[in-house]
Amino acid sequence: MMQTFRTEGNYRSADRLSPAELRAAIASREILQSTALAFDTQRQLRFDLGGVKAVMPFGQCADGAESGTVRDIAVLTRVGRPTCFVIEGMETGENGQPCYQLSRAEAQRMCKAEYLDTLQPGDILPCTVTHIEPFGAFCDVGCGISALLPIDCMSVSRISSPADRVSVGQQILCAIKSRDVQGRFVLSIRELLGTWEENAAGFTVGETVVGIVRSVEEYGTFVEIAPNLAGLAETCPDLHPGQAVSVYIKNILPDKMKIKLVIVNHSLGQSHRFDLRYFITEGHIDHWLYSTPESRKRIETDFAVAACNPV
Repeated sequence: MMQTFRTEGNYRSADRLSPAELRAAIASREILQSTALAFDTQRQLRFDLGGVKAVMPFGQCADGAESGTVRDIAVLTRVGRPTCFVIEGMETGENGQPCYQLSRAEAQRMCKAEYLDTLQPGDILPCTVTHIEPFGAFCDVGCGISALLPIDCMSVSRISSPADRVSVGQQILCAIKSRDVQGRFVLSIRELLGTWEENAAGFTVGETVVGIVRSVEEYGTFVEIAPNLAGLAETCPDLHPGQAVSVYIKNILPDKMKIKLVIVNHSLGQSHRFDLRYFITEGHIDHWLYSTPESRKRIETDFAVAACNPV
């Protein structure tokens, strides 16, 4: 059976599999998942697979745990969460009862060797946001293996926080921006969210739409009206980044990549975040140009260069 690699939480659950099904999974090296019930004093994660005890020794909790590059906190935070693994076998426990031996580290090594190491900058892959920092979001790219989605790769329009664009647990699509010599990925999503033209095509002069204030400058207020599209409205010192407003679209200027807005309602009284709208959902990108053909300003990404020059 060909193994399909997924983000953690999206594998077949081992909890209700029969002994015969679990034996078949052992033989085929299928990656399964179950919720970790405890991290005990012997530094192992404990599980229950269909009424049979299962343990995952610390060294098997993540690739690198055996060599000491994984901290306890990265393991004990798995408690109460779906955790993927391969079943290495069955042993007899201290009480004479059978006990499955699990390895998340082996699942991660398989995922790297058979999936992640075959990918290049520009390839598109599904990810799950695992946690957010001021500088970006960390994403699971397969079997709990982490990659960074920097804040400046989340959209062309400026945002104050990664939480303006994504949330923990959200499943998203990303392009691989680069990978270092250790194979670690840096991700980008902005290239999937459309060019200036593609986004502007969804709006018409004379419309009034919801916008989100992204920055307030002396010369005007930048208001985002789509994840990869912002326009300029009048200066409003009483506004702040992240505030939802309604704006009238006064003009759309493709040659200058500018949208002129007039703020109609200065406060909608509720938070707002745009859903991600993907214009590319699969495959590979070598080069992406956000700018319009008429514009002198070029906003672009050359994935082919990153592929030839890993950092």
